[in-house]
Formats: sequence, structure tokens, C-alpha cells
Amino acid sequence: MKPNALLLIAPMALAAACRDAGPPQAAPAAVPPGSAASAPAAPSASAVALASAVAPASAVALASAAALASATAAFVPQKVTGEGHAMGTHLSFAAFTTPALDAAHVQALFSRATDEIVRLEKLMTTWDPASEISQVNAAAGKHGIAVSPETFDVVRESLHASAISEGTFDITFETLHGLWKFDQDLDPHPPTAAQVRDRVRYLGWSHVKLDEATRTIALDEAHVRIGLGGIAKGYAVDRASKVLADGGVATFFVQAGGDLFTKGVKPDGNPWIAGIRDPRGPDSDYFAMMPVNDHAFSTAGDYERSYMVDGKRYHHIIDPRTGYPATASRSVTIWAPTAFVADELDDAVFILGPQKGLALVESIDGVGAVIVDAHDKVWTSKRLEGHVQMVHPPTDAP
Repeated sequence: MKPNALLLIAPMALAAACRDAGPPQAAPAAVPPGSAASAPAAPSASAVALASAVAPASAVALASAAALASATAAFVPQKVTGEGHAMGTHLSFAAFTTPALDAAHVQALFSRATDEIVRLEKLMTTWDPASEISQVNAAAGKHGIAVSPETFDVVRESLHASAISEGTFDITFETLHGLWKFDQDLDPHPPTAAQVRDRVRYLGWSHVKLDEATRTIALDEAHVRIGLGGIAKGYAVDRASKVLADGGVATFFVQAGGDLFTKGVKPDGNPWIAGIRDPRGPDSDYFAMMPVNDHAFSTAGDYERSYMVDGKRYHHIIDPRTGYPATASRSVTIWAPTAFVADELDDAVFILGPQKGLALVESIDGVGAVIVDAHDKVWTSKRLEGHVQMVHPPTDAP
């Protein structure tokens, strides 16, 4: 599966990077609301006298409107950026100020958005024994655990993703924890076939039982464990984006590792531009670019948390049907209306491969995909045709 976004691992390199279109411009200083520069200028005494002699009420109104227009025209939006760390990955924010929202207010909203992601991490991580997911795992084979509406909804959506993807998205991948070591415990020694067989027999999303009436989650087998590392980060990006939007920010992006959501177009009218990393190139190399407006963008790749043994690549995206790393793709980028949807689909499409993966993508409204398959061929879904700009072919390497 995807890197466990809930594990406290070293921040992974960004798989989807927001870039400004065109050459970078120096950001002008912000003009805080209410300052002398932003307040309407008072009409001159002679202007008021002349206006009063002709049509007092309308003339003064026109003078005030002209002053307000002049003050508004003088405002130049400032780009504000922020960073953080949560869910085991690096957080990035960018937004533009408005006449009503200065840089300090935007930074404060970035902090609130980070706090929201941290709050969700505490509910859904598997690293904290007090989290709701950890409690569900501790009660496996015994009884259900009542959880918050948010945790319940994320698990319910996870099961829906399993149902539509032939089980390739499966939160019971956590049952394999400790068998494959790609996190801080990186160990370039694959498990034995017997060890994989012993664990994989307990995998399967059908082991997860939901009770809508009591909002409880139960695991019907004592060996089964669940983890939300392949979906919770997308949900958190959407929630952080809502914090910014509710706070009055009209143009921004929120990024957590490979999960990105953008809102609005930049003040110069240009869209946000996202890059798709070359699976076998350097960390900062993007083989394709595309605009992303009011949409999410999520990438899953076999180049993160991986190792090579005898010329074969082993990586963290595990096919739950076999218990081994998936082999049909090198990277999958999903374009979707929400980061939640994008996050749940990228691993599934990665495991399914280009033919079945694109069929799944095309069946869902507002979703597109760019796939680099195991043979380095690029596949683009119909909805993204004409929108993806190739920079260079992906690098061909093991």
C-alpha cells in the first residue's frame, strides 16, 4: 500500500509539486487592512465644495467611490507560504493575500490547518495506542469499538474503495506490519515465502464489520489489523483546505507529501501547475506538468521507501491479493475532485495496472489519471488528454 501517512517516518520527497507558471516574481509588501495605504482618501475641500454646488449627495458619493476604487487598485496580492509536519510527512501551504486578509492572517490560518491535520492524526494513527484505530485493532476478534463520525466515515469509504477496485485497496494491509520493513526499520531483506503466506491469509476487507446504528468498527479475526495510511492523509488535506476556505482564503494549495489540493487561480489569472515526478529520475525531476484548479492531485510511486535486491525492486505498495509489492506500475497520479478520492484511488490503480486501472478511473466522475507502467510506458486517461504537458519521457531504469 501507500506510505503509511500516519506513521512518524522521515518526510518523503514530494511526489506532486506545486509550481508557479512563468518566472518567479518578487512579492510586494502586504498592505494590512485599515492602514493608511488601504483606507479611502478623503476628498479635497475644493472637490467637496464644487460637488455641493452642483449635486451635493451624488457628487460626494461619486468622490467616495472613486477614492475606494483607487485604494483597491493600489492593492497588490502577496504570496504567502508555510510548512509543517504531521502524519509522517512534510506539509506545504501557499496562498495569496486579499484586501481583507493580510499575510499574518493567512499564516494564522496555516497554523489552524496544521492543527486540524494533527487532530485527525491522533484519531487515526496506528502508532498511538490510544487512537481510535489502535483501539479497534486491540479488540480484533473480540468486540467492536465505537468511534468518532470522522473515523467511521473514513473506514466506510475505505470499504467502498475496496469494493470498486477488486479489493486492491485494502486497509487490512496493516496485518502485514513488520513483515516488510520500509520505514525507519528499513531492512533490505525480503521476508520468506512462508512468512508471506502465513500473514496474507488474514488479509481481506471483508474482515472489517461496520455497525451504522452504534457507529462501531469490529474486526472478526484476532490476527487482522487495519491502517488508514492509504487514505487518511487525503481526507486530512481536504479538511485543512476547508479551514483555509472558511477563513476567507480564495486562492491556495495544501500539500501533504504526495497529496495535493488547489483552490482558485492565481491573481495573475494563471492556474496552479503540478509536476509528476519521474519514477526513475532525480527527486526534483518532473517528466510531465499539468494545471490543477479546484482539484486534488495524488501520486503513488514505487520509488519511495524501496530497496533493490539482485536487480529486483521491492517497495511499500503491497498487493493485498499476494502479500508482495505490486509490479504493474512505476507511478500513478490521480486527478480528482477531492484529495480523499485521489488518495484512495492511486494505490488501487497502481496495483490494478493501466488497463483495469484506467477503466476504474473513467467510471468515476471528475477523475483522471496518468500512469507510468512497469515498462515505462505513459498512459493518460481521456479526461486529461490535452491537459498533460510532457517535459521528457520517463527515465528507463530498473
